[in-house]
Amino acid sequence: MEDRFKCIAMVGSGALLGSVSTLFLLRILRRKLESQSSSMKAIEVDRNEFKAAPTIKNCKVVEDRGGGMAGEDLLKDDIVSEQLTRNIQFFGLEFQQKVTASYVVVIGLGGVGSHAASMLLRSGVGRLLLVDFDQVCFRCYPTAQVFLNWKKRTTGKQTGFNLLIICNIILIYWLHEKVSLSSLNRHAVAMREDVGIPKAECLKKHFSAIFPECQIDARVSLYDASSEEDILSGDPDFVLDCIDNIDTKVALLAACVRRGLKVLSATGAGARADPTRIRVADLRESTNDPLSRSVRHRLRKDYGIEGGIPVVFSLEKPKVKLLPFKGSNGEEDNPADYQIVPGFRVRIIPVLGTIPAIFGQIMASYVVTQLAGFEVHTEPVVNLDTDHYHILHQRLIEHEELLYGTAMQVQVDVAEVMYIVKELWRGRSARDQSIEHVGRGMWRSVKELILVRWDQRKPASVSNLILLKFKEADEHESRTLDDIKENEPEYFERVTSVLKRAELDFGL
Repeated sequence: MEDRFKCIAMVGSGALLGSVSTLFLLRILRRKLESQSSSMKAIEVDRNEFKAAPTIKNCKVVEDRGGGMAGEDLLKDDIVSEQLTRNIQFFGLEFQQKVTASYVVVIGLGGVGSHAASMLLRSGVGRLLLVDFDQVCFRCYPTAQVFLNWKKRTTGKQTGFNLLIICNIILIYWLHEKVSLSSLNRHAVAMREDVGIPKAECLKKHFSAIFPECQIDARVSLYDASSEEDILSGDPDFVLDCIDNIDTKVALLAACVRRGLKVLSATGAGARADPTRIRVADLRESTNDPLSRSVRHRLRKDYGIEGGIPVVFSLEKPKVKLLPFKGSNGEEDNPADYQIVPGFRVRIIPVLGTIPAIFGQIMASYVVTQLAGFEVHTEPVVNLDTDHYHILHQRLIEHEELLYGTAMQVQVDVAEVMYIVKELWRGRSARDQSIEHVGRGMWRSVKELILVRWDQRKPASVSNLILLKFKEADEHESRTLDDIKENEPEYFERVTSVLKRAELDFGL
């Protein structure tokens, strides 16, 4: 009798839930239709006003911009070229054409991804694929908690439970991927009227008004093995990983490495407040970030990937902790018990909205300059303090006196030693600059490092000093540059290129 009563109660609950979800669907549909109607009226008015404007001359008007234009032809449109004037002035026309001809995939459209995608659009990227399948905040569907509690307690007959699962799926479909009120503190373009709209569709709606010539494909989809080919095919010029789920992030990064795709990954932006500590570096160099630590471990363990993936991360230790997860009884509970689908995040990460926005802006800047072929040297992650630079400077002077009998040809001070060590050699030996050595050569002390002249015939200047380990320095000073050039041409060219950068930076 008791089981029968439970079944009847569950069926009744399922029917009620189905009715509520249907009403919710109709409400969203009505709002969407009204929004589209208003947008079409506004566009029609704007178009009429634009056609009537007598002051705009020599402008080629493209009536149907929704489908986008070919990348190389984009800048031939007078309106587009005017909109991207500042970028053209910065990069030059030829290099901006590379940007407008590019195809970029952005996966994860929350606080980080929405800002990254927004600035890629505003920078003139000609084709964007926007993908998002965000996780539902637990508070959005308390009925799911009731169902799962019942499931944990009930064994035997499952009459009525399938109905509950179907209704739950309806809820997941309508509540996942939506803009929520709580996301407005960090989303790039969403407004209150967008609450309830899938994030991908929300971005496409706003992006079409900002830069309608861009070809935008918005997909409400979860990235996994089954969707990999659909999302990563088409030979994208860059992939932006803005996912906060470890399993999905690791799978995406491994797929990009396997396919030979350029990828930039965002690590944890939540629970931080200091924008001056945000860096772009190899995954191996990221510190103080639990997410990147876990990703690094999983990539090495599951896929044998040691590094070579650039990431945006913060050197700042998280300022606050995850909010405690509370069950239906108001007491703390295990979040894993409430995941409708494995991997869904149900705990709340406190976020200061400015930080994920800056993460996204940095990602966009990095990608756009890469697409344009514009060389940018990111600030290295070097774990040295001021005393270390003083030690290296003093060590240089003593070495010069020992080798040449005088330190008169030392033409650098401590500030220039800091530039040489940090900016030119990134705190590592000049022989440990390749990707496979990233992370292993990050020195927390200087006890094994010394500055020596590259060309012994020239003074110890900012453009003639290299950082080496003691044994490497002894070997270097026993050889000539001609010998190095002949036997190690790649090493010679790399060092020469770095020292030429110093000449340019100091106007030598």
